[in-house]
Amino acid sequence: MDFGLSEDQLLLEQTVRSFLADQVPIERVRELRDADCPNDRAIWTALAELGITGILVPEAQGGSALSLLDAALVSQALGHAATPAPFLSSAVMASVALREAGGSDAEAWLGGIASGEQVFGVAVTELFSVREEAGVRLDAGKLGGKVMMAIDAHGADFVLVVVDAETLAIVKTDAPGVGIERLPTVDATRCTAEVVLDGVTPEAVLQDAGRAIERMLQAGRIALAADALGACESMVEQAVAYAQVRRQFDRVIGSFQAVKHMCSEMIAEVEPTRSLLWYAAHSFDTLPDETPLLACHVLSHVSEIARDIASVATQVHGGIGWTDEQNLHFWFKRIATARHLLGGPEILRDQAARLQGYAPAA
Repeated sequence: MDFGLSEDQLLLEQTVRSFLADQVPIERVRELRDADCPNDRAIWTALAELGITGILVPEAQGGSALSLLDAALVSQALGHAATPAPFLSSAVMASVALREAGGSDAEAWLGGIASGEQVFGVAVTELFSVREEAGVRLDAGKLGGKVMMAIDAHGADFVLVVVDAETLAIVKTDAPGVGIERLPTVDATRCTAEVVLDGVTPEAVLQDAGRAIERMLQAGRIALAADALGACESMVEQAVAYAQVRRQFDRVIGSFQAVKHMCSEMIAEVEPTRSLLWYAAHSFDTLPDETPLLACHVLSHVSEIARDIASVATQVHGGIGWTDEQNLHFWFKRIATARHLLGGPEILRDQAARLQGYAPAA
């Protein structure tokens, strides 16, 4: 079997990468990192005009109804450009959760996501890692508690909150009783936040949403792996380009065997990972029974190779690679944060072992 991207997918990838190279160069990212929230609505509106914000939204709600593999290609392009955008939270995780939950209460929100007029953050960390006694409770129709590391919640219009393994709640970010504080991380291109809920009346509560929550988390992990892989590709490209022009001892450093090995080993790690990512994303729509395991494997694997590539690519640049002016740190830090957003490699491998029966159920 010759598995590869279709002509439409190659065109999608090329279109998004060309748009980002033109509209969101690294100079623009530098400007946005100092903002209260780097997720620029102007960029999001432009992506909406390309149909990116509704890529997973059904056509009936104004979306493109494409596959997760298509969304993964977009996520990879965003990671390659270190673009600050709520694509993971709004276009992927929220869209999948609301689409899978079904019913008028869920589907009513999809049109706003597809048009780019409504941005969703997602709060799912407590499903796999509880810190600082965080957690949410739903009592008599009111939400209380705290969630940590809510993805893109700061600057969003709504937050999709996982109350428990079967319940989702949609919270308006400016509703009475909602407190959102951005949590600073090394990655200035993401808007992670702490969300405090004190007697909040949700906009909607989706019950019996266990499958929707599971599918949302699987899609999120695959899309996050794609983002990190895109960042890896960019770092490798920058390292190779630098090795071709930087001279030492009257020779370009790329002519030294040690540097050649460093660059070739990074490429050797990226290439098979791309195939794993494509298959994991492909399985989401065509082989859903395989997706829970593949989502764990692809994100854990990308997290590991990405850390190595970020380090080696920086070493190829020498001392300047660690400076702010060189820009490499934007991708380095994006990779570092992605490693923990939806479960670190240890958590994911433990879950994969449980899925395969190699470890006792929790």
